[in-house]
Amino acid sequence: MPTHGRSVSALLQTPLHAVHESLAARLVPFAGFSMPLHYGSILAEHRAVRERAGLFDVSHMGQIHLEGPGACEALERLLCCPVASLRPGRVRYGMLCNEAGGVVDDVTLYRLDAERFFLCVNAANIEKDWRWIARHCGARQFPQVQLQDRSAATALLALQGPAAGEIIALLLPDALRTPLRRFQCAELRWRDAPLLLSRTGYTGADGFELYCPAQGGAALWQAILEAGAAHGVSPCGLGARDTLRLEAALPLYGNELDDETSPLEAGLGRFVKLAAGDFVGAEALRAQESRGAAKRLAGFELLSPGVARSGCAIIADPAQSGGAQRQLGVVTSGAPSPSLGKSIGLGYFPPELATHGSRFAVLVRGRPLAARVAATPFL
Repeated sequence: MPTHGRSVSALLQTPLHAVHESLAARLVPFAGFSMPLHYGSILAEHRAVRERAGLFDVSHMGQIHLEGPGACEALERLLCCPVASLRPGRVRYGMLCNEAGGVVDDVTLYRLDAERFFLCVNAANIEKDWRWIARHCGARQFPQVQLQDRSAATALLALQGPAAGEIIALLLPDALRTPLRRFQCAELRWRDAPLLLSRTGYTGADGFELYCPAQGGAALWQAILEAGAAHGVSPCGLGARDTLRLEAALPLYGNELDDETSPLEAGLGRFVKLAAGDFVGAEALRAQESRGAAKRLAGFELLSPGVARSGCAIIADPAQSGGAQRQLGVVTSGAPSPSLGKSIGLGYFPPELATHGSRFAVLVRGRPLAARVAATPFL
């Protein structure tokens, strides 16, 4: 999986860094942070999430809050997804777009009440997103909106897997008496400190994300492990998080999404309010919808032994092109699927090739490996 950000000597640490060291995690640079890749086996951690439960430290993610009169209007201007229709206690996936329709970042939007919102943003984009939001929704445009970056003050844990609900019920007995459905959130208290619980995640499994003050992150981590011990909960790192999100065909910023790629090209048009709205990038996206995207994201599976990694060239099927290695696109993510027992990936294709069953090849270390477009999510 990719690493991003600062040199090793300048890496930031999450509030749980000492916990990861005590568990002998393999720490790697990611998005400017020292993050656990795994604690033992990526395969075992992946299976824990699919079969029981896994606990991730994702405190490297950022939280940018917008509060006050006009916050909803400001976010309608910023985000390509609808905002006013989001009820308090709900969460919605969306994107910040630039004027050309490219994705500045993909985010989750939380509405806590009528005038309190926050965006959970990608770690590598915290500073970039802050500047973008301040540029378009600063004091000049929306004088009553208060912007605050609470990233460093917040710990974020993700408990994912089929046993996650039972573990949360043990940890927070009152939290789920009113069912918390997918993409809902609730403001709670835990050990006399604020806690936000949301039924969200990035693994394709059922699960929860828990936001708390940074100083309480380590204690919350330990409490979840203790509550989940009988359910086989396992600490999990970025390695399993990447294979899990790939099986669910969830995009990763910097791989499937970037400033040059639009939500329509990435197959995320359902999250774009194209018919109405004056968000940044709307005009460019409507024009792209009218003329048609030049590329399209699709999932694929290899039909030959091997692994197609990010950056590998997608080429025409040699059997149909007289052996010519004509590049058609590029792999954005790829890995062996622990759940499916085969190599899978995501990549950008010409629109006419991005259809289920289309045959092509992936150039891996100079060798063309047969592949075909597959339905997503893979699992």
